Amino acid sequence: MLDKLEFILALAREQHFGRAAETCGVTQPTLSAGVKQLEEQMGVLLVNRGSRFQGFTPEGQRVLEWARRIVGDSHAMREEINALRHGLSGRLRIAAIPTALAMVAALTTPYRERHPNVQFTVYSRTSIEVLDLLENLEIDAGITYIENEPLGRVSVVPLYHERYRLLTSADAPLGNRDKVTWAEVAQVPLCLLTPDMQNRRIIDRLLKSTGLESRPTLESDSMILLFSHVRTGRWASVMPAKLAETLGLTDTLRAIPILEPEAVQTIGLVVPKREPMTPITAALVEEAKRVAPELDRLEKMATISTRRA
Repeated sequence: MLDKLEFILALAREQHFGRAAETCGVTQPTLSAGVKQLEEQMGVLLVNRGSRFQGFTPEGQRVLEWARRIVGDSHAMREEINALRHGLSGRLRIAAIPTALAMVAALTTPYRERHPNVQFTVYSRTSIEVLDLLENLEIDAGITYIENEPLGRVSVVPLYHERYRLLTSADAPLGNRDKVTWAEVAQVPLCLLTPDMQNRRIIDRLLKSTGLESRPTLESDSMILLFSHVRTGRWASVMPAKLAETLGLTDTLRAIPILEPEAVQTIGLVVPKREPMTPITAALVEEAKRVAPELDRLEKMATISTRRA
């Protein structure tokens, strides 16, 4: 039964029989036969079939929800037994939104000191992708905004508050200012994240509140690429204070606080809402609770630092 539920999860992730079979390490006929056997056991059709995968039936969607719970609990059980025998080990998979990547090391570094046998894989993903990966058991935890979009069945640990700065050259029109307003930022040609990123949607909303639209002259899903353009002195962008400090300010590059209003977003750790948690995830939650005050302190220090820059 468990292997057939794994097939259902793979189909949900890949939306394609062949790719789902490949991720499960079986042939496509084996996967198709397993799904049909599960349908016979349930007495209902689970998958809409045609020349290719066409989605799940309503009954299939319910089975998919149960499959996530059952397979997740099975993984948790195996990890807990292994941890009891050998201590905490394995690979911890984390997906973070691009603006939070600079903060990940503040969480993973102390975690590794406590649990040296744990390895990490960290992905940069949109907020929606973070939740999708979490739901499909493709990651163990996510770091994302926790106040703007429905999070679903997750447990949340608030980590820090994100505050925004205008990154611009010191000799640019607003470069000599101690602070700027969102209305002023709206009149600057900006390079911003792509519209699929929640950070971009937040910035667009703040700019629109001034009665003006954002005017990005360049869009990218990479904060490094945006920052490299700002460093040329010919571009401006809006970034979190801590990220701007981490990437590196120079004498000619300023990070200016954006006020009126000062927008603040909460970034948090999200993990599947499951009891008991897998040991590797439970340890991450405990670490997050320990380091959250320090993470918020670092963000506030970055705010002070960028105000002086």
